[in-house]
Formats: sequence, structure tokens, C-alpha cells
Amino acid sequence: MLAKAELSQDFTILGRQYKKLVAALLEVVNMPGIPMEVSPDDRGNFRGFDGNHFYVVERGSLSARYQGKLIYVLEEGELLLPDIAGTQEESAAVHFSSDAGARVTSYSALEFMRQVFDDPAATRLWTRLLITYSGLMLRITSGSVEDEAGATPGFEVYEPGEVIIRQGDRADYVFNMSAGIAEVVVDDVPVGRIVEGEIFGAMAALTQADRSATVRAKTNCSVVKVPKEQFTELIKRNPATIHSLLIDMANSIVNLNEQLVGLRG
Repeated sequence: MLAKAELSQDFTILGRQYKKLVAALLEVVNMPGIPMEVSPDDRGNFRGFDGNHFYVVERGSLSARYQGKLIYVLEEGELLLPDIAGTQEESAAVHFSSDAGARVTSYSALEFMRQVFDDPAATRLWTRLLITYSGLMLRITSGSVEDEAGATPGFEVYEPGEVIIRQGDRADYVFNMSAGIAEVVVDDVPVGRIVEGEIFGAMAALTQADRSATVRAKTNCSVVKVPKEQFTELIKRNPATIHSLLIDMANSIVNLNEQLVGLRG
């Protein structure tokens, strides 16, 4: 994904992650799509966010315009997500065009989401994709204004031994482990671990409590951090996020039980 505004390096990193997540999700869902050709045009001839379909760019690129202004460019392998506002009012729609022409594959949004909800692995990928997409869109938005108001999702890298979350600190962010392994420690006692794809730090953020554990990188870790207010909105709009959270919390409980059994033994 390319943005019109000058953005930081983590936008590029998130863009690569977004493309990888799209590819992984399509592989898990394994649903046939319908190919569509987008004719060369620079006026916004393709209204992609119709609410009934998802689209994946297979060849070429698409320029996204809102109210006539170029906002970003979707490249090969990237996914167009429905925009509810654009389906209700033409003036609020995001329009796409391609100077040289492009090919996209169309998927029924309803059937696609049915398959996502039926498969825990797909649900987890979908949640990670939404978090990454949210980070990309918020960076594009913040890059278009001079003074950024409020926090936006960040992408951070931690070396082994570095603390990602510290016990007792205020919970302002929810995290997604993009790559790596981290250990969970309570009062200097290891009680579990966090692996790639897991969402963590959500419980304290959602309950307004302080951090109940320290999370420390065990290997090199790449982490997406999302402000708790934005994560709350994500949950309200996407039930799949709740499903993924429950899976991660259940895994955490299993890991904790295993640790307790080991300590007693």
C-alpha cells in the first residue's frame, strides 16, 4: 500500500504485513472468486466498497480517491474492505481507478465471512488483518493533517530481554504479536508465553485496570500496538475480534495451568 502523504518507515512494514495476512487468509479460506477487469481511467471508475463484496488486487494497482482527492494506492495482493458509509451515500464513497488498468478478484462478503467465522485459524488471521488495516488507515489520516490529535497504532521491535508490558503500569494499548515469542511474568515468576498472532494486553485495557503481568521479549519480537479506545471500537464493529480474543485468553489460561502444575510438581 502506498500513501500520498510522507509517512514513517513503520507504515511500509505494516503494509508488508497486511499483504502477507491477506495471502494467508485467502489460503485458509480457499474460496473461489470472480475475476474482474478494471479499465484504464483516472476519474474513479471503479467503486470498490459496495458492501457486498471483497476485492483483491491481482494485477496492476488501484488509486483510492475520496471526494476527488487521491488518498492511497492499493497494490497487487492487497484487499479492499467494504465501506458502509459509501453504500449509503454516493458523496461519501471511496472510488478507485487505475491509470494503466488492473485486474481484481471479487469475493462475496457474506460467504467469505461465514467461512472466516467457521474456522478459528481464519478468525485469528482476520482479526490481525483488521488491526493492521486500522494502523495503515490511521497513519494515512494522521499524515494528512499538520497536528496529529490522539495516539495511533504503532509498530515496534523488541530485542530479547526487553520489556513490552510492565506489571503495574497503566494499560493504554492492546498488542498483537506480529513475529517472535515473549514470556509472561508475574512477580518475577514465569507463568506463560505469547507467540506470533496472539493478541495480548486486552484484559487490562478493557477493564481499566493496571497491568497484571510483565511481558518480556524472549526472541526478537515485532509488535503492533493499538490504543485501547480504537481497539474498543474495533470490537464493537467486528464480532470476529471477540472470538479471537476468547481463543487467546483460553490459550493463556491453559498455559498458566501448565505452569502451575509444573511449579507444584
